[in-house]
Order: sequence, then structure tokens, then C-alpha cells
Amino acid sequence: PASAVFTMHGEGTLGDNITCLVQTNTTPILAGLHPATAGSGKEACSGDMLLQALAACAGVTLNAVATAMEIPYRKASVRAEGEVDFRGTLGVSKEVPIGFTNIRLHFDIDTDEPKDKIDSLIRLTERYCVVYQTLKHPPEIATKY
Repeated sequence: PASAVFTMHGEGTLGDNITCLVQTNTTPILAGLHPATAGSGKEACSGDMLLQALAACAGVTLNAVATAMEIPYRKASVRAEGEVDFRGTLGVSKEVPIGFTNIRLHFDIDTDEPKDKIDSLIRLTERYCVVYQTLKHPPEIATKY
């Protein structure tokens, strides 16, 4: 059991113009403010990156579960979307929560499989998607400096 536990990492270095260079396994990503908070829109937004991570994880998980269940599909895609009221993070209103108020995950699967089999596919994808489960059941977070 101990060999199944991994410590994963995310790392960023602060840059000019309110940016942060985030290291990935492939290409570094320059993150910045969302245009709604005076960002240029040229840099990646961390909120979008969160939704992209959810879509990526759900997509990979869906693909793995479909393979295990032997569910053929012609085409499949995943989309994550959610709302943020930036008045909270900008400090305009203390009553407005900071962060996403809701997130929706959409699956579009082109297949001839029956609905009950697709229902099982989606249920198992939700169950085994690490990012989905992390958002649904947030872990304890500690800040160190």
C-alpha cells in the first residue's frame, strides 16, 4: 500500500507584470491575471487552468474506463465550466465568495452503447477522476513559509 502513495508537485516562479511561471512536464506556462481583474488575457488564468485540469483528468479517466468496459466510441470530449464573481477576489464585496460558485462537467460521447452503460461509464469516471474527487471532497490545505 505504501508504494501507491505519491507526493505530487506544482511549482511556480513569480515574474514581471503580476505573472507566475509554472513548470509542467512538457512546457512552462506563464500564468497571469484574468482579464476581469485587469489581466492582459495573454497569460493563462489559474481559474481556467483549474477547469482545464478537471477536463484533462476526466477525459483521461473516461478513456481508461471506456477501455476497461469495452465501450467503443466514435468521438468523445469533455468540457468543464464554472462561474466566478470577481467582486470577491477584488475585495469589492466581502459578501461575495472568493472562487468558483459552481462547476459543471459536460461529457459528449458519440457511441451506439445503451444509456445504462453510458450512465455507468460516467459514474465510474466521476468516481476515479482524481481532480473531480478532490474538488468534490476538498482535502485539508496547509500553508508553509
